[in-house]
This record gives sequence, structure tokens and C-alpha cells, in this order.
Amino acid sequence: MTNWIEIVSVVLGLSCVFLASRAKVANFWVGYVYCIALMIMFSQKHLYSSMILQPISLAINIMGHYRWTHPGSEEKTDKAGQLKVSRMDWKRRGIVLGALCILAVIWGLFLSKLAIIWPDTFPAAQTPLLDAFVTMMILLAQWLSAQKRMECWVAWLGVNIANIILYLLAGLKFMPIVSACYLVFAIMGIINWRKIYKEQNNA
Repeated sequence: MTNWIEIVSVVLGLSCVFLASRAKVANFWVGYVYCIALMIMFSQKHLYSSMILQPISLAINIMGHYRWTHPGSEEKTDKAGQLKVSRMDWKRRGIVLGALCILAVIWGLFLSKLAIIWPDTFPAAQTPLLDAFVTMMILLAQWLSAQKRMECWVAWLGVNIANIILYLLAGLKFMPIVSACYLVFAIMGIINWRKIYKEQNNA
């Protein structure tokens, strides 16, 4: 069953990221189904942090969907009336990165203790610190994407590199391949969003 779920996740994930790289709102609809497929797959592989991430990801997707299509009256919008692509300053980037590292360490330590606290419920977590880092990076990337921030694609680059390592260690067959494809789409996203950003600010 896991193989079929991996295949479905590959198709959904590639479709979602490709649409996002083109700044298409449809990426959110695909993302809803993708979250459900990933939750099932990660639960079978005992990747608890990644499994728990999916309901949170679903909530962020819903928020992002609304933010893109219903920007505030004081926010800049594009020709279609949707939220414009924006960037953070260096100070905010530093604060966000520092918070990411601290939260990843805390969450990783918690994951490493799950099997000790509830041994009958949770087998020993695989690579808890890496799993936690990936979790926090994904949440950051999704939050930035929901705000239509350019930096989301840099975060996705880090996520996909870490995911390739994590999935190989977990014994997954197809997800490392899809993560490699995500790297390509993340680069496409950076290029496309920079183009959109320049067009919007020169209009």
C-alpha cells in the first residue's frame, strides 16, 4: 500500500509545486489532497514529525489560499486583484532563521524522547533531529508561500535537499526522486517569482 501512496504523493506533489512556481492559485486545491496522502504515508514509516506536520500544513494552505485571493485593502495587488509577490528585509530574515534553528532543536529533542515516554505507542523515531529540521523548514516555507514572499523558494531548496537525505534513510523509493524534481521546480519558482516581482514593481 505504501508504494501506491508514494506514487500518488509524487504526482500530487509535482503538480502542486509546479503550479506554485507559476504563481497559480490552483496549487492550493492540489495541496489539500497532497497533505492527506502524505499523512498516511508518513504514519506508515514512523516519521512522526512529518506526519503531525500535515494537518498544520493543511491549515496553512487554507490560510494561503485565502491570503492570495483576498488581500487586505492596504496590501498591494496584481492585475487580477490577488496578493502581490513581496520580499523581506535582511533583519527579518535573520530573526526568522534564528527562530527556525531553535524550534528545530527543541522539536527534535522531543521526538527523540517519544519512544521512551510512550514505548507501546511510538517505535523509535528515525533521524529525529533531521526530521524536526525538515518539519520546521517546511512550515517556514509554507508560511512564506502563504504570504507570497520570494524567500519561500530559498526555504524550499533547503527542505528538498534535507528531504532527499531523510527519505533515503527511511527507505522510501519514490519520494527522493520527487524531492530532486522539487529542487528543479524551486529554481523555476525563484526565476518566475523574481520576474513577476520585477514586473509588478515596474508597472
